[in-house]
Amino acid sequence: GAARERLSSAILAAYADPGQAAQHQEEYPYYPREWVSPYIDRRRKVGWDLYGLLGLTRDDKAGMAAQHGRNFTFFDAPVGMIFTIDRIMEQGSWLDYGMFLQNIMVAARARGLDTCPQAAFTQYHRIIAAELGLPANEMVVCGMALGWADPARIENTLETEREPSHVFARFME
Repeated sequence: GAARERLSSAILAAYADPGQAAQHQEEYPYYPREWVSPYIDRRRKVGWDLYGLLGLTRDDKAGMAAQHGRNFTFFDAPVGMIFTIDRIMEQGSWLDYGMFLQNIMVAARARGLDTCPQAAFTQYHRIIAAELGLPANEMVVCGMALGWADPARIENTLETEREPSHVFARFME
């Protein structure tokens, strides 16, 4: 509703202004500080596969920025959620939090809904805190769109490659 619109508008205003956007930094490193293979290769492949579906090329910076900006409207989903954690919590609690988020996503799917977890919101934690009146002890973990995927949108046809289980797991008899 109106709260989602106010939040989206405030973040989009900062995102659209390079001077303002540069003032917003994540509170915690979501991504590695230094990318290495195979992770950077996988990340790039997913990104270029998505941009390819959307008809965006490497030199279309405006198109890529517009697509990234769609995060801040929760990809037009009717529900936008912001998740926070108490700052006192440590790494183990973040692992638990990931399982909590996954359960929300699985429960939504079981009810015919779709979700999209969104780390893009973490950069704008100060705007989120102000708009939502978050207490100082709460840290933004991520956002999440909740609604129904539009099968007519080409980006919803993206199927990412997955490593076979023998690459990341060892099975013992």
